[in-house]
Amino acid sequence: MKKIVFFFFGVLLIQCSTPTQKSMQVNGSVKGLRKGKLYLQKLEDTLLVTVDSITINGEETFALGHDIKSPEFYFLSLDKNDGDSLTDKILFFGNKGEITINTLLRTFSSSAKIEGSKNQLLWEEYQSMIRKFESKKLENLQKYINQESEQTAEERLEALDQANQQLEKRRYLFALNFAMNNADKELAAYIGAYEIENIVPLFRDSLYNKLSPAVKGSKYGLIFKQQLDSLDR
Repeated sequence: MKKIVFFFFGVLLIQCSTPTQKSMQVNGSVKGLRKGKLYLQKLEDTLLVTVDSITINGEETFALGHDIKSPEFYFLSLDKNDGDSLTDKILFFGNKGEITINTLLRTFSSSAKIEGSKNQLLWEEYQSMIRKFESKKLENLQKYINQESEQTAEERLEALDQANQQLEKRRYLFALNFAMNNADKELAAYIGAYEIENIVPLFRDSLYNKLSPAVKGSKYGLIFKQQLDSLDR
């Protein structure tokens, strides 16, 4: 009888000492990190809120978690305990299940490899194209600075402005088309809410109407709908 009681007591201890499994688990490693603190954070309104954290002391691996309701952006933030008040941050699209983030200490943000999120893959594809638009804008500026022309400075500045306006229209149309083609993903609602807010309302309406029911009920879907409802038609 004592053995049976001891057995059940041991099982109880194991169950109590096992960390609570969250609906989203964020695991990975920071190669080169020996001491510091990692934070799992998200935006609530305009505030950055910490939902989990882990102190690193000798190990490179980490495990964090949060009970996520619908896919949304999170930050993996690093405080290296080196006196620098700024923390390095990795932005990623979280979802239920396991997210794996592996990176390097020296290039914490730029080296991050993120797996386990379909929205994240789409976000990286989207950002790759957006960076090309930004590069083109810098090229336009460089051309304006270095251009030798009979035009006056005012005329050249006007030409630069027109070129950038055309570029901005192309960027908006790309973002709209990208979201339309991925209307079953929460990223589409995010793009509608935050990336094309200045586009013609009719186009934003068309995007919202194409979103899947699940996406419409997600965090970004609800925000997108609130924005559309508040527009002065």
